[in-house]
Amino acid sequence: MRRIERLRMALRYTFAMGRGNLSTFLSSLSMLGLVLAIGLLIIVLSVMNGFDKEMRERILSLVPHITIYSHLPIAQWQEPAAVIGAHPAVLEIAPFTHFDSLLLRGGDIETARGIGLDVEDAAVIGRMLSAIGEEAIAEFREREDALVLGVGLAGKLGVVPGDRLTLIVPGNGREDKLSAAHFETVRLTALLDTGTELDQAAALVHLQLASRIAGLDGAVSGLRVTTNDIFAVQRIAWELIQQLEPGYYSTNWMMTHGNLYAAIQLSRDLVSILLFSIIAVAAFNVVSSLVLVVFDKRGNIAILRTLGASPADIAWIFILQGGMIGLVGVVLGAVLGALGSMAVPGLVAGLEQLLDMRFLNTDVYPVSFLPVDLRLDDIVAVASVAFLMCLLAAIYPARRAAALAPAMILNQDR
Repeated sequence: MRRIERLRMALRYTFAMGRGNLSTFLSSLSMLGLVLAIGLLIIVLSVMNGFDKEMRERILSLVPHITIYSHLPIAQWQEPAAVIGAHPAVLEIAPFTHFDSLLLRGGDIETARGIGLDVEDAAVIGRMLSAIGEEAIAEFREREDALVLGVGLAGKLGVVPGDRLTLIVPGNGREDKLSAAHFETVRLTALLDTGTELDQAAALVHLQLASRIAGLDGAVSGLRVTTNDIFAVQRIAWELIQQLEPGYYSTNWMMTHGNLYAAIQLSRDLVSILLFSIIAVAAFNVVSSLVLVVFDKRGNIAILRTLGASPADIAWIFILQGGMIGLVGVVLGAVLGALGSMAVPGLVAGLEQLLDMRFLNTDVYPVSFLPVDLRLDDIVAVASVAFLMCLLAAIYPARRAAALAPAMILNQDR
């Protein structure tokens, strides 16, 4: 039997329509199972990839990779900054001052995490405040009493840009004596909407203002360090501390967000295993479907054998049928998964608006939206594994079909 004839028979058993076509019905069920399993796996992988990407590119662009502290406020921060900047893995260094504070507006009061930023450092200001726009950044730089609040915090206080608030910073109690709380009137210039947990607590002010109200007298709390390898921060931080004078210590993003990143990776791996098992079940469905097709087409197989078809020809017909089921299921599943991945954020946003509720809130989750990152390598990997499973699943029915004795079948059909 020629190859084209094998292909024609496989196409007929897989796609021929008409009354009583059991093989086409069974093939369609197998394809449907593959389409749903592959599409669902691609959508879930895209969402998990989205969380991974947002964690690396959005959250870690706002959170310092490494933070250098000293047991005492750093007065001459330029000196340790020069030493740190000589390390080949360091990309950016910026001084900062942080303080815990209360924000008072009328009868409303909320806690905030104050951060003082150096307005002369264009790289840090551009990265931290990129969400507020160029005009708002310029206004923040110009006003010494400027304040930028996270949208979540501003919503709790009911304030908008242009409003004035009272910033209350508790006394630091240095030198064995308790100092009075510091009150400062600031003007809200912009709202920070990063879509991350920073929106719920951040209060950004000028570095000089933060140092003064925190009682540091011009010193800074520490240095923010950005590196070229976020997964080597523990080693880099240790090397930096060894180069500095005694009294310095460090923290890194893995201490604050490492568990979250590990949880995202673990969830992705577990979900992938679970959904790949669903694809395996769909491939097993191909086995059962082809076994039934072989039983249904016994008469045809016997006739083909009497016309000169070899057992290998019969086996190849059913292997090709399994390959066609896998190919159609993989293509349609990949298309469904890609379209579904692109539609998921809009669907979730529509449901949130329709139900008037937030599925993701930065009080609980790291971001306030459903991120999606559709990757071609994921589609190729899922499609390849699914197609290979279908080909392997077709081997057993093909061998059964090749082993059928035509004389016995024709005798039974008399």
